[in-house]
Amino acid sequence: MMQDRDVLISGKTSFKVEVPYTLIETGAKGEKKPLIVYLHGFGQNMKTFMQKCDHLMSLKAYHLFIQGPYPIYDRNRKKNVTDWGRAWYLYDGNRGQFIKSLELASEFVQEVIDKLLPMIEENVSRIGVLGYSMGGYLAGYFALTRWKHVNDLAVVGARIKTEVLNNNWQNIQHINIAAFHGKKDDQVLAEPQAKEIERLKEKGVQAELNLLNENHSFSEKYLTEILNWFIRLGYSKN
Repeated sequence: MMQDRDVLISGKTSFKVEVPYTLIETGAKGEKKPLIVYLHGFGQNMKTFMQKCDHLMSLKAYHLFIQGPYPIYDRNRKKNVTDWGRAWYLYDGNRGQFIKSLELASEFVQEVIDKLLPMIEENVSRIGVLGYSMGGYLAGYFALTRWKHVNDLAVVGARIKTEVLNNNWQNIQHINIAAFHGKKDDQVLAEPQAKEIERLKEKGVQAELNLLNENHSFSEKYLTEILNWFIRLGYSKN
């Protein structure tokens, strides 16, 4: 026989986890240079993405790598927790949940940047954000909602969700935007991103689409194209 039960209190509270980040300086110490924020893809982590992006270390810049806050459980139990892949947000197909999760992740990224900027701000000439796949969705959202803090945006294998602008196109006129997408990408199709880039261009934003004969990956071909794009914007090599 079940006893009567009264729920006295039900609520929510925050639970913090430690999330690593790494700031690397290339070029002469103390000289004016860009800050590049790197956001990895689903299942990657900071360490693996740093290895992937080694080609971009040839740029004189502050390179900020941040790890996603959500760990992806290793069912085979062959990896330490520090080596597990990570995710940036939780998504169940519901748009409201998606935007809410993107906003929480953006607040987290902004918190890391705000913590580090006082130490390097006088030497930061501009801020660029680079995101791949899941990190690309976050990079796009971050740049469009934190537009005062971003000068350059590179998105690989994701769609830039311009709907979050709510038609405030004037806010992002100063941002240089480049999309890098694989023609053979069957996970995130290129056509929706191509439409977003056309929409951005129609609204007067400096935006371009770079289609590569690649799949949904983060290959050397992508990295070479990204490096050349940064150089065209005025980023310098070591």
